[in-house]
Amino acid sequence: MRDSLKPGPADSRTPRSARVGVSILCEVRQGTRPWKPARLEDLSPGGFRIGLLPDARMEVPLRIRIPGLQLLSARICWVREGAVGCEFAEPLHVAVFEHIVRAAG
Repeated sequence: MRDSLKPGPADSRTPRSARVGVSILCEVRQGTRPWKPARLEDLSPGGFRIGLLPDARMEVPLRIRIPGLQLLSARICWVREGAVGCEFAEPLHVAVFEHIVRAAG
């Protein structure tokens, strides 16, 4: 597998480590729990941070609905003071990442 942090000369992908501060209202769900509103505060092609997600369980996959996108899957990597850091099951394509950032203003 190619290291996504080292794009080749013809590679137009954004490195997975590119992080952008955003403020996007989305919905998240773990397992069979109901959908909850959440604020996405940090985004990269490889993952995101949600500022507050009470009762998050690291062992349960997370689903996230970002307005205008298909349902995305992620895993929780860390929980600190109610905030959660997550990794997408599949990294966002550069065009999708850039679209979300532009739409967030």
